[in-house]
Amino acid sequence: MPASPSSSAQASRERLGAKLRELRTAAGITGKEFARYAGWNSASQVTMIEKGQRTITADYVRLWCRICEATEQRTTELLHEQTAVAGMWLTHADLNRAGLKGRQERLRDKYWQVKLNRVYQTRVIPGLLQTPRIITAYLSAARADQHLEIDDVSEAVEARLDRQRCLDRPDARWLFLLEEDVLWYWPGPLDAHQDQLQHLLEVMSRPTVILGIIPRGIHRAGVITGESFTMADTRVVTVELISGDLNITSRPEVQLYVEAWDRLWGLAVVGKRARALINEAITGIDGLLTRSEGHQGPEHNEPKGKESPP
Repeated sequence: MPASPSSSAQASRERLGAKLRELRTAAGITGKEFARYAGWNSASQVTMIEKGQRTITADYVRLWCRICEATEQRTTELLHEQTAVAGMWLTHADLNRAGLKGRQERLRDKYWQVKLNRVYQTRVIPGLLQTPRIITAYLSAARADQHLEIDDVSEAVEARLDRQRCLDRPDARWLFLLEEDVLWYWPGPLDAHQDQLQHLLEVMSRPTVILGIIPRGIHRAGVITGESFTMADTRVVTVELISGDLNITSRPEVQLYVEAWDRLWGLAVVGKRARALINEAITGIDGLLTRSEGHQGPEHNEPKGKESPP
């Protein structure tokens, strides 16, 4: 199996493989002997698994623990680690295997358990803040880009809207941090994006929501723009890549994102200053709509580019 697109995910697989190798060597079993006990023709499969060059399944972990006579506690620890490694890198093909609606529904429980949810976005309006028309634009683009046969966009839109009810939870806080450019990216018709920006102004008034915007012209003082990510408490960070989602649970790595969040949030404006930036974008769209209606016709309201959905 080829290495994961994420070096972090591959490193986690290699760490788990190294622990299996330590288990085998501590038991005094050679690679050839292990292969014979496992019923394999060659020790090369043992080497590939222990080097993280093949996917390490739960069955492999159980096999190592059985042959090496690991304790029940050690077996449980390794199985927990295998579960974390297996869920660390998920391609969009895997995530959307049951359709777009299924993917939206799988995310639902996560948002009803988190206490502090932090989202940093450089490309798109976060899913929890999206209007129905913008959700439809994103998910329709995802279906086309990923060549999905199932047409369940409308059902997936309803599932994402249902998920947004979590913003009303009085026991949770939802922090959103956007680069100002996100306000000017148009995933659908201009009037739909204008409605989306109006919705941002409305959702900012919720007591559980804080929206910060990093202005374009601010001096960053060495703080650079990173990849978009979502952080659920300080337990897991999900990084959205073009080909899939990277889920980070390692405490040292999560801490790096906590520190990155703090640096980025230090650049943000909130409250009246954030509202002013949103209103500026709305005014800009007003001008574009006026010129489009007067000179080019409504068909030019459609953007040429599109972004992948969160």
